[in-house]
Amino acid sequence: MTTISIIGSGNMATAIGTRATKHGHTVELMSRNTAKAQALADQIGNGTTVGAYGTRPAGDIVILAVLYAGAVDVVKHYGDALSGKILVDITNPFNADASGLVTTAGNSVSEQIALAAPETAHVVKAFNSMFSGVIAEDKPLDAFFAGDGGEAKARVAAFLESLGTRPLDAGGLEMAHTLEWAGILLVGLARNGAGFDLALGAEVR
Repeated sequence: MTTISIIGSGNMATAIGTRATKHGHTVELMSRNTAKAQALADQIGNGTTVGAYGTRPAGDIVILAVLYAGAVDVVKHYGDALSGKILVDITNPFNADASGLVTTAGNSVSEQIALAAPETAHVVKAFNSMFSGVIAEDKPLDAFFAGDGGEAKARVAAFLESLGTRPLDAGGLEMAHTLEWAGILLVGLARNGAGFDLALGAEVR
């Protein structure tokens, strides 16, 4: 398989990193909190390493598993270290009570990241319409993603498929804002009776 770098050390980093190693990938964790990243690497095991925060990630696919409010600043901090990388934005820019978004059409977090990233980096939105606990269960899921750049999207689709999910291409990066609303839909369903072991899916006929 391949090396996947994850910037972050929270619940989503844990779920994605654990699932990735179970499916044969090597994971590198990068976090401002090195001790937390090391503890998570020890928990995940399977050769998981810790990279120095801000240095060039080992993986060609770099998952931004950070809160939406800090995602652009993280990308700016890494700067040219992200040149040529595929950046997977998993953030959900919810408002205070998760009843709506703080972003607008044409100004999704993914699009803000693309503006801040090096020109040779490609941004793909994925994983934001999944709960971390559902990812961790390692069961089949539908994985919606969106982005520009055919090769980058193909690489992300292959990665998603390798995790036992069915990648579903929602379109260009302008569709990232729609996927952010899908995150709101997921939370709304979960709060109103469906429960937090819920996953969004599509029936393709």
